[in-house]
Amino acid sequence: MATAVDVEAIERATAAAVTPHEVLEIGDWLVTLDPGTIRRASSAVPLRHDLACDVAVLDEIEAAYAARGLKPAFRIADAPGLEDVRVELTRRGYVSEQPTLVKTGGALGMIAGARGEPAPVEGAPSPGWAAVFTSEGFDPADGANRVAALSRSPDAVYGGVSDGGRTIAVGVAAFGHGWASVHGMRTDKARRGEGLAGRVLAGLGAAAQARGIERVFLQVEESNAGARSLYRGVGFERAWRYLYWSR
Repeated sequence: MATAVDVEAIERATAAAVTPHEVLEIGDWLVTLDPGTIRRASSAVPLRHDLACDVAVLDEIEAAYAARGLKPAFRIADAPGLEDVRVELTRRGYVSEQPTLVKTGGALGMIAGARGEPAPVEGAPSPGWAAVFTSEGFDPADGANRVAALSRSPDAVYGGVSDGGRTIAVGVAAFGHGWASVHGMRTDKARRGEGLAGRVLAGLGAAAQARGIERVFLQVEESNAGARSLYRGVGFERAWRYLYWSR
């Protein structure tokens, strides 16, 4: 179970890693404002899971999105302490979707779980790394948006496995607020099932340990059974579950 300190640190680290164009703090909320496709970069999230509903704060958050020509969106954990917030959003016409798990683990487990050598990591994304996001089977517009956002991540490393000069599996680790966080895990669809993602995780875990960081978090859609199995196999456990709320 994540502590209150962990919740705030993870949410702040998440916002930093996905590099929204603008971040506001309104009350006990972190409000990310971005026109791109990464929902974590364009939704408001409470920094606590025991937050009483303040309708004036919700009004201010909605106004911030409207002032920038963006649709308001919220990212709300299904914790009991946020029930009043969920009730108020429902009253305002919002609906929830895309259940997502926040999972926490450790760099040691990421390294130990690899089938093969850990992937090499670099301090900047290469063209081959970026090409995986727009390869066959992935949405090219969304992929390009994610490459741009993750390429801006402060204090991040970029892991990749290559074969024959072509990058076939990638991921990112960003560092901040006492945590490493994993983002952008992608494997060429023709090469899945070979343990490549596990090698990327091992490389990212080694990079975290080199910085003296053991605690790692990531986020995965609840419906993604394959990814959940991968992360469970290297020691990640559920910290909380959230849903996106939009009209």
